Amino acid sequence: MSKGIALSVSASVLFAVMYYFTSLLSPLSGVEIFGWRMLLTLPCMTVFMVVSGEWKRVIALFRRLASQPKLLAGIALSATLLGLQLWLFMWAPLNGYSLDVSLGYFLLPLSMVLTGRVAYGERLSYLQKVAVFFASLGVLNELYQVGGFSWATLLVVIGYPLYFILRKRLATDNLGGLWMDMAMMVPVALWFVQGGEQGFGVFNQHPWLSLLIPLLGVISASALVVYIIASRLLPFSLFGLLSYVEPVLLLGVALLLGESIKPGEWLTYIPIWMAVVVLVFEGFKHMVRNRRP
Repeated sequence: MSKGIALSVSASVLFAVMYYFTSLLSPLSGVEIFGWRMLLTLPCMTVFMVVSGEWKRVIALFRRLASQPKLLAGIALSATLLGLQLWLFMWAPLNGYSLDVSLGYFLLPLSMVLTGRVAYGERLSYLQKVAVFFASLGVLNELYQVGGFSWATLLVVIGYPLYFILRKRLATDNLGGLWMDMAMMVPVALWFVQGGEQGFGVFNQHPWLSLLIPLLGVISASALVVYIIASRLLPFSLFGLLSYVEPVLLLGVALLLGESIKPGEWLTYIPIWMAVVVLVFEGFKHMVRNRRP
């Protein structure tokens, strides 16, 4: 379990790095960045899977599709659910939905805890219950500050748990399934890039992007690969609670980019930080316990 915790935290760090990295990709729009991210993540993932021996999972999935054509509909739905989340992550900050999406990420771990309890009968440890209590205080204050739920918030809160449940039902909750999801997004990504203001001529107009855009693909692929591996190693509830690390890191990025925390928002962030500290402490306990002879 300690390995899964370390990987989950690493994924959150990589997502935060990518969040900051997008600020360096001007003059691309959020939709164009999403398109380039999808186009470049797939080849990076492919190289990683071939080198690591995980490519066999893609081959196995293609064989399943050949013998079970109906599986294609489920994979198409899985790709759609993931694509919506990745698109929203890039689109929201440029279209006035940052606060709504951040609220969704604050609510997501609690949503996943509830999903793990209802769908899989998972039980929380004492420390996880303490973390849920602290996190709930922060979420309630955030809900009070915002005043309600938007479609963007609900898309995050409902979409991600549905995505993970569907992957488990389809038995595609591995890197092969993630590769297939990404591959099915390529046509949409091409349409976003080609239809953007910059298009494929962006490298001629802004030469420095010829280095930054491929690097975006490497960061994105690394984050997704580590995230999926962590989801397989951890119980659903603990995996969901560790998702609180990401919004805390995204807050750090926002501060680095010049944003500030409003007085009323401190009652949101402090309890969530306390929840993260509790989870880190539990992870440390697992690591110490596993190292004992």
